[in-house]
Amino acid sequence: MFKDLIPFSLILIPLFLSLFFGLAIFVAGTFAKKNIYFILIFSAVFSIFEFIRGNILTGFPWNLISYTWSWSLESIQILSLMGAYTLSLISITFFCIPFLFFQKKINKNNIIFLSFFILCFTGNYLYGKSQINDQNYKFDEEVKVKVISPNFSLKDYNNRSEISQIKRLIKISDPQKDIKTLFVWPEGIFYESRLQDIQKYKNLFKEKFSTNHLIVLGINNLVKLDNKKYFNSLAVLNNQLEVLSLYNKINLVPFGEFLPFEKTLSKFGLKKITAGYNSFSSGDERKVINLGTNFNEKSILPLICYEIIYPSKIKTNKQFPDLVINISEDAWFGKSIGPYQHFTKAIYRSVEEGIFIARSANKGISAFINPNGKIIKSLNTGESGNIELNFPNFYKKTLFANYGNKIFYLIIFLYMFLILIFRKYKI
Repeated sequence: MFKDLIPFSLILIPLFLSLFFGLAIFVAGTFAKKNIYFILIFSAVFSIFEFIRGNILTGFPWNLISYTWSWSLESIQILSLMGAYTLSLISITFFCIPFLFFQKKINKNNIIFLSFFILCFTGNYLYGKSQINDQNYKFDEEVKVKVISPNFSLKDYNNRSEISQIKRLIKISDPQKDIKTLFVWPEGIFYESRLQDIQKYKNLFKEKFSTNHLIVLGINNLVKLDNKKYFNSLAVLNNQLEVLSLYNKINLVPFGEFLPFEKTLSKFGLKKITAGYNSFSSGDERKVINLGTNFNEKSILPLICYEIIYPSKIKTNKQFPDLVINISEDAWFGKSIGPYQHFTKAIYRSVEEGIFIARSANKGISAFINPNGKIIKSLNTGESGNIELNFPNFYKKTLFANYGNKIFYLIIFLYMFLILIFRKYKI
């Protein structure tokens, strides 16, 4: 069935996404002139369509223009104030400025405009450098977090039994029974069992783990209501595999986890790419999970796979988790640039929200990321092992965490005001 979906994944989906940029060029192109007025219009229109692409239907804010700054940790500290969409808007303006100089006569206003943006981005770099150096993070010395990266290939899931994979994971986890530890396993490890079936492994977990341990992992969950519902879930389990907390994934991957227009397309024998015929159902709410008194009331916020890519949608402004847990299965990317792009999204979210992130990604980049986007410890694609950190405390709320994408709306209105001014004076 995967072969049947190749035309959709390689042609139709990119074609659909290209419509947003095509429409942006079509709308802005009617105002094309070599002046500042046009640059501002183009930037605003392009950014609005980029925002729509990231939010319409399920939304797909992959590789926003602002990710062009991912090479410079200093340059992206401004995300804590304005977020990825606003940085995209301002960056588009900056990147388009050379267009003003493709003319015989050099305009003084254009030079002033260029100088202003050079000063802005230079100031932004210096601001970012000061932010990175100003760190006052606190950690709980009694509780550890251990991120596990097993480096399983897709072939392993076909050629190896689930129990053998679990035993490999436990060995890599290297649990120390007297140390309070939260183990973070990647998504997709239980590929033969649902949540309702895992008690068959109870004795194995009870033997290897202790009451000082909790395990976070991804697993499919079947809920039998009036109609059966399947969820891609993140579970927090104790050493007896009792479910202490459960999160059902909200943002599902089109074609990967659900089939858009399923009633129609299923008639042609199409299905989602992942195991099982039925589409997953979307969860209702993402709540902060308290780990209890034994873990000093530490709290986590769960994110599964590409839920990390959504600016201003990973948490509410009233949630204060000590740690965001992001589990993922990145083996689907193969040897492409995909795992690195996926990881970059996590870095951007950490800066925007001012949060620590623990990421466990099979065949991807597993890491601890601090609220300034700095990688504390990591395992690269192709590496197998674990990394450990003392459990962080919640750092602080950022301006973006308080107001989210409302800041983008405000800057768009500012651009519209400037457009009217520059149009009036023909600048």
